[in-house]
Amino acid sequence: MNTIPPFLKKGDTIAIISPSGVVDASFVYAAQEVLEKWGYKVVLGKHCLAQDGRFAGTDSQRLSDLYWAFTNVDINAVLCSRGGYGLIRILSKLQETELFNQPKLLVGYSDITVLHNLLAKNSISSVHAPMAKHIAENPDDETSTFLCNTLAGVLPSFSIPSHACNRNGNVKGKLLGGNLSVLYSLRGTPFDLDYTDSILVIEDIGERLYHLDRMLTNFKLGGVFDKIKGLVVGQFSDMPSDELFPYSPYEIIQRAVAEYDFPVCCDFPIGHVQGNYPVLLGAEYELSIQPTNTYLRPLC
Repeated sequence: MNTIPPFLKKGDTIAIISPSGVVDASFVYAAQEVLEKWGYKVVLGKHCLAQDGRFAGTDSQRLSDLYWAFTNVDINAVLCSRGGYGLIRILSKLQETELFNQPKLLVGYSDITVLHNLLAKNSISSVHAPMAKHIAENPDDETSTFLCNTLAGVLPSFSIPSHACNRNGNVKGKLLGGNLSVLYSLRGTPFDLDYTDSILVIEDIGERLYHLDRMLTNFKLGGVFDKIKGLVVGQFSDMPSDELFPYSPYEIIQRAVAEYDFPVCCDFPIGHVQGNYPVLLGAEYELSIQPTNTYLRPLC
């Protein structure tokens, strides 16, 4: 059973750090204002707005901010400013147990899937959710409202319309996953996950369609699809069309899992889109896929 870090109370402190790609400072400052309006104190990592090429500072700077945020007893939650790329470069230096002695909520998605996996390996739940840009630009939309409630411990249940590529069924299991490209990059490493009896959620952006097929084939050959109890397919955004590979992302996924019998939900609002619903990875959920609707409900 995963440990769920304490949810937040008014007056608690959220640290914003940038462990991956360089971020636009205006998004960070605007997100800070929103979080403060929600009733929290906000502190910025020393190197939150740093830049080293495409990275938000050097590896050592980003590592320093991570240690500061996770070991500082006055910080109650950690919001990553954005994804991009960079966390896997410092992942091997993040294994020390001192990072997890006092679990706190981690919020982010995309490249932050690296941290979600690391926490899951240490039996700690984390929040797969929007980051600074979305909070700054859409402070009052449905997604931000769901996030605000999640931080306070009011976990939302979701109901969405059915999709043609769905496979009906009802299962319960631990929710795991995140960005498919990142999960794929961790396969065969000490940071890969045990997906046994889990509900796997995946999303991605900008990948070529045959790359998607390659990643799914890896999961298939590696036995992942033999282990999971259900699959939640989020948004696969900005995937360039390919006349030599004439299938939609959902059709590719449908073909890849055709021989299995677990339920499949397609077009779930999670990923690199405005409708990016927050979920608590590592927590128990019920996935119910019916002919007209799909429900995803937390059981904690």
